[in-house]
Amino acid sequence: MAETPSPIDVQKYLGGVDYPASRDEILDRAQESGAGDDVLHALRNIPDQTYEKPTDVSAELG
Repeated sequence: MAETPSPIDVQKYLGGVDYPASRDEILDRAQESGAGDDVLHALRNIPDQTYEKPTDVSAELG
């Protein structure tokens, strides 16, 4: 099983997200930015809600 990416690594793929953003919007941005399967898997597993700022996403990732 792949190692869980750090929140810092995930944020590298989320540049340009207009917050507040839904999980799907965040996932779309990560895919457009070329995120790997480990990052996309981690983002698919965060709660399906609206995130007000990048740190809210990081908090869900641990």
